[in-house]
This record gives sequence, structure tokens and C-alpha cells, in this order.
Amino acid sequence: MAMKSCYEVLEVSPTASPGEIRHAYRHALARYHPDKVQHLGAEFHEIAAAKTAEITEAYRTLSNPSARTVYDSRVAAAAAPSRGDGEFSDDRAKAMELVRRAVLERVRDALRQEFGSCKETPVHGFDVASTSPKTWRRRQLRFLVRMVPAVDAAAVEDVVAKAQGLIRDNHPEICLLVMGEAVAPAADLGRAIDDLRRRSLQAGIQLIVVPIDIRTWSAHVPADAPSKVRALVQRLRAA
Repeated sequence: MAMKSCYEVLEVSPTASPGEIRHAYRHALARYHPDKVQHLGAEFHEIAAAKTAEITEAYRTLSNPSARTVYDSRVAAAAAPSRGDGEFSDDRAKAMELVRRAVLERVRDALRQEFGSCKETPVHGFDVASTSPKTWRRRQLRFLVRMVPAVDAAAVEDVVAKAQGLIRDNHPEICLLVMGEAVAPAADLGRAIDDLRRRSLQAGIQLIVVPIDIRTWSAHVPADAPSKVRALVQRLRAA
């Protein structure tokens, strides 16, 4: 059986307004409230809990504008008819561009919320390059964001190499956000990142590398990452 879409879970149209989605969410939750199944067996309690989780996740996706844009783009790409190779490629490219824009806007919003203001300047090889104000511990923290098809050891090494080419003697500490829809196992990435950071430190360069899965917004944050980096990742996850 095909998995229901978020719209089907909440029983609303793909064109539903935020108000309609909110109303549908409350109505759906009411049907599976614990009070409705408390007199039934454990099996029904488990079903109600699963449905509640499904409804909540659908609402979380559709109630957030950027998350909804990303979701709609993925659905459109998956449903694109097989007309011709060229036309299909064009459709997928357009859908992926919508996803990219939504993800990067989410990153920019999180940076603004965390730092109040950030100076953004174009940097070749990166999708976003933003520097925090000097007020944070009297130091600046520069964020370089790169979206890749798959976040693996090779992609991380490529991004680190690009970042190292930007280093100057008075350059701020750099945080690299490497983002993609496919992420290698944490253990494999951890070994690769530790090796790259060790080599960077030997060259007098301080880098913080954070791989992020844009499907779930889960991230591998180094244990020694500054609190502001952790706070930014949390904002991305909660947005």
C-alpha cells in the first residue's frame, strides 16, 4: 500500500490555506485523543499513538512555509510523468532548484534569528557565506554553506579544500555546513572529518565541519563546537 501524503493524512487539498491545515490538524487529533480509546485494548492504544504521530508530523511539515515548499517540490518531482528524457530532466532540475532555494532561505532565517544580523558576501564555491557580528566573544564566526547531492567523505574533503583556500591570517573561525539529501553513516563521516580537522589544525586553520541531512535536519555536530553553532543547528531543526 502506498504511503499517504501529508495532505491525505490531514484530509485537505494541496492548495489548503494555513488556517484550513490548522483546523484539519485539530480535528484529526481529536479523533485519536487518548480519551477516545482508553476503554479499549492495548492494540487500539498503539494504533491511536501511531496515528497521532503521523498527524503531528504531517502538520509539522505543512504548517511551516519552507518545509511545505520543500515537501511539495519532492512530491512534484516524484510524480512527474515520464514524457521524454529531456523534459523529465528539466522538471527534476526545476524541482531541485525549488528545494535548494527553500533550504538556503531556511539557513539564512536561522542565521538572522541567532545573530540578529550577519554580513553575507558571495564566495565562489559556496551557496551561502555569512559572518557573525564581532560582539560574540569579541570574535567573528564565519559560516560557509554548501549543498551537495550526497554528504560523504569525498564531498566533505572537497568542501574543506575550498574553505582552506579562503583562509587569511586575520580570518575568523570557520563553520562549514555541508548539506544534502543523502548522508553517509556517522562513523564514516566522523573519521573523515577528524582527519581533515587534524590536518587543518596542523596548518594553523580552525574549522568546524557540520554535515546536515536536509530531509530530517539531523546533523553531526562536533563535541567542541561553539554553543552558537549548536544553537544554529537547533534552530534549523526546529524551523
